[in-house]
Amino acid sequence: MSTINRKAIRARVHTRIRKKIAGTPERPRLAVNFSNQHVYAQVIDDTKGVTLCAACTKNVELKQANKESAAKVGALIAEKALAAGITEVVFDRGGFLYHGKVKSLADAAREAGLKF
Repeated sequence: MSTINRKAIRARVHTRIRKKIAGTPERPRLAVNFSNQHVYAQVIDDTKGVTLCAACTKNVELKQANKESAAKVGALIAEKALAAGITEVVFDRGGFLYHGKVKSLADAAREAGLKF
């Protein structure tokens, strides 16, 4: 009998999502990830395998990975993407549910000017 935990389920869901979406130079992928302490966001061009811009709570000097921190990271990644000339992205929630921190980050990025 195999043990299936939350991490394995999230990895399986993320694999299923990544089959459907990919970042292109015209419309890169906005990938999010969460650890226990930090929130990470990257804008990635999958054709070249290059991270175009990134933001995380380590840069913003926030101590918690909560919805408010996620919103600040969303606004910061949108600001960096717009400065790099990126206006449209495809959103990769990384296997996480579109709720709480993920929704907060996405809404903040949309309000700051990114389209997805």
